[in-house]
Amino acid sequence: QVQLVESGGGLVQAGGSLRLSCAASGRSFSGYAMGWFRQAPGKEREFVAAISWGATTYYADSVKGRFAISRDKAKSTVYLQMNSLKPEDTAVYYCAAAITIATMRGGSSNYWGQGTQVTVSS
Repeated sequence: QVQLVESGGGLVQAGGSLRLSCAASGRSFSGYAMGWFRQAPGKEREFVAAISWGATTYYADSVKGRFAISRDKAKSTVYLQMNSLKPEDTAVYYCAAAITIATMRGGSSNYWGQGTQVTVSS
């Protein structure tokens, strides 16, 4: 059974930082792209960041320069370091794993986590 388990969400003041983690299990994720999406209340889910198997990274314009994605292939884990957080970053953040980076950048994925809440207070 494939599982993507997120951790690290919480409440932080504007300007603060959080680090999200996502541990993948249940199959080999060799070759997979991994990434993060988010969904704010009343809004559609949106792409945040992704990292290819070859470690190429992609970011939404809204988070460029503030967020950094990384992965530990040996642990099948992906991280999202979020700095200079803004109230508009408040959302449920979902971990994702996709066979191709194009799938993820297109807004979809093969596997999803359950989500972790990030709340940024002003």
